[in-house]
Amino acid sequence: MAKGNDSEVTEFILLGLTDSPELQELLLGIFLVIYLISVIGNLGLIMLIRISPQLHTAMYYFLSHLAFVDFCYTSSVTPNTMVNFLQETKRISLPACATQLCCFITFVVCELYTLSVMAYDRYVAICHPLLYSIIMNRRVCIQMVVSTYLYGFSVGLLQAFLTFHLSFCNSNIINHFYCDDVPLVGLACRKSHYKDIKELMLFTLAGFNTLFSLLIVLVSYVFILFTILRIQSAEGRQKAFSTCASHLTSIAVFYGTIIFMYMQPKTNQSLDTDKVASVFYIVVIPMLNPLIYSLRNQEVKNALKRIMGKVCSIIK
Repeated sequence: MAKGNDSEVTEFILLGLTDSPELQELLLGIFLVIYLISVIGNLGLIMLIRISPQLHTAMYYFLSHLAFVDFCYTSSVTPNTMVNFLQETKRISLPACATQLCCFITFVVCELYTLSVMAYDRYVAICHPLLYSIIMNRRVCIQMVVSTYLYGFSVGLLQAFLTFHLSFCNSNIINHFYCDDVPLVGLACRKSHYKDIKELMLFTLAGFNTLFSLLIVLVSYVFILFTILRIQSAEGRQKAFSTCASHLTSIAVFYGTIIFMYMQPKTNQSLDTDKVASVFYIVVIPMLNPLIYSLRNQEVKNALKRIMGKVCSIIK
């Protein structure tokens, strides 16, 4: 597997974000704080939804899985990145690189389709409120979530399989802070049938998953918008829109970053830009999502107040 100059590649060298020791120490502190907030926020949101009966609805069921996916895909990269900040040479073994790539792609794809499933859920809730409990029953919700995970894992496994059947004859140095597909493919031998297949699958699947999931979101919100505009009272329109505000914010941030990364031409300069964008959607967005849903969602805030009230009464 993965040979270059007749020698088997057993590890890769990550260039990371910076060569400056002072900046690496600063970045380690920043990453650590953001990661801890992300872990506490996402796992806390999952626990809050599970122990709050008023949040046992389809909307919050999907939200709990969004929090789980955020936790998983940031955890597939961030801890290893923080360890690398402490090392002069940032090495990662081939199996660890393959595992990281598979997990990362899996959960990014899951994130895309979880956001689209949540958009469909809001469409049913606002456009067909009387049928909501029938359409979005427990069995359907479980099937949607399981399908998202199975599809995400199949894409991640396929992409990792194709990547690590390439021959790496140029170098084993990855111009990134984690095992990303694009720089890995760039290391492969130019004259390779597998490389052509891999490049085709990489950009086809990345484009399809991004655009198809975004299409579901856009179509859902077009119908939602028309329905909201037909509501007579301003209070009713405000209430309907408020149920979508947090989700729309998450969608704008996540899809905006993904589209920015994959729509620019792949040059050495753009790979450096990708690093900055990757930091945002790998490290920052998983921290922002629980904050967005906690600060902008009244039901989540009310449930949190009830739990905090019970905890305070027990302590007293």
